[in-house]
Amino acid sequence: METKTFVSDKTERLDVFLSEKIDKTRSAIKKLVDDGNVTVNGKCEKAGKTLKIGDEITVILPEPVKLDLEAENIPLDVVYQDEDVAVINKPQGLTVHAGNGVHGSTLVNALLYHLDSLSGINGVIRPGIVHRIDKDTSGLLVVAKNDAAHVSLSEQIKNKTCKRIYIALVEGVVKQNSGVIDTFIGRSDKNRTMMAVKSEGRRAVTHYKVIKRYKDYTLMEFSLETGRTHQIRVHTKYVGHPIVGDPVYGYKTQKFKLNGQLLHAFRLELTHPKTGKRMSFEAPLPDYFQAVLTKLDHTAQP
Repeated sequence: METKTFVSDKTERLDVFLSEKIDKTRSAIKKLVDDGNVTVNGKCEKAGKTLKIGDEITVILPEPVKLDLEAENIPLDVVYQDEDVAVINKPQGLTVHAGNGVHGSTLVNALLYHLDSLSGINGVIRPGIVHRIDKDTSGLLVVAKNDAAHVSLSEQIKNKTCKRIYIALVEGVVKQNSGVIDTFIGRSDKNRTMMAVKSEGRRAVTHYKVIKRYKDYTLMEFSLETGRTHQIRVHTKYVGHPIVGDPVYGYKTQKFKLNGQLLHAFRLELTHPKTGKRMSFEAPLPDYFQAVLTKLDHTAQP
């Protein structure tokens, strides 16, 4: 256990002040405050407490909980790695972390085997995980190897400076060359494991553009302005063009024999947490995705 003490030199919220002093995300700081590990002038306060100049803030940092996860020798495509971050090209079918009945054989188990360190901010189930992609979505995601990198990457995602570009094949021919889908997304009232467009949800914004049109399908590029659960899959269903192969939001009858949706996190752009250098990565479409496009080539529209 470690204790740190600070003195406020300006008027600002407690959680904002602490975010500049310790390597923790805003949510992790709120948990520290809620758990009674932060005091202002000896008194527990809320995360939104407005500090005054001269206030003394004491923070107790509990000992990290020991990881109770096994490292598993699962093949992993590490696109890039240094002492702060790693960029992984996740295959379709690999769950990112444990939960909802999944206890092993996840990306996290693979990371524990292949990488020498992972950030601990997200706790014992999700070490290193800054953002996720669905089990049956393939492609790029960045992993934090230490807490300072995790904080930086989380802020980039929050501030929309971390760019994530996806490619998907959708059902039907999309008429508009480009556009924006701007709705609210929340848990489905009919099935709590699904998401749906609903007025009381959280705002979700997806930008899209057409890459290529086929007779009955459209190859599209999507960029996320927000990162809601299943966002692209829900939005494409909402506009009447669900993703090919999607077992949850797609058509019940599928023409191609697939193990999941043809959705691929193609490009990832971020600023390196330590050097400040802008970095960009791309991962080619998986073979099964490209094979479908090859079959459709003869129906491509000019």
